Amino acid sequence: MSTIPKKNSETVAHTPGRASSIGVWILHVVLAAIIAGGGISKLAGDPVMVDMFADIGAGQSLRYLVGALEVAGGVGLLIPALAGLASLGLAALLTGAVITDQFVLEQSPWLPLALLMVAAVIARTRWSRTEAVVGTLLRR
Repeated sequence: MSTIPKKNSETVAHTPGRASSIGVWILHVVLAAIIAGGGISKLAGDPVMVDMFADIGAGQSLRYLVGALEVAGGVGLLIPALAGLASLGLAALLTGAVITDQFVLEQSPWLPLALLMVAAVIARTRWSRTEAVVGTLLRR
């Protein structure tokens, strides 16, 4: 006996979904590497980061907090169940970076703005899983 798919469209439908899924995971990995790398440089005390947070004027404790959040967000992007929540958290963090770059540091906000857009795309594509995770947490 041979098994025949119910519809020919089922076979065709998997190709775009798979390509889309691979594309989104590439975004996950790239964003995770960029964000976690920045977080590690903040936590390691890179002189450029130390000077930048001195210019912000909020103290070096903010540098450690942002660095830890960036590393945690980067790791979270690579865990399927946490990827949506991590991207939402990173979107909030990057919104703060855009505002800080534009109005406090008076420098170009294009890099954090581009990263914010990538985080928003990931958050949107992972929305159903994010709702499920939040629903599970709220039921406990």
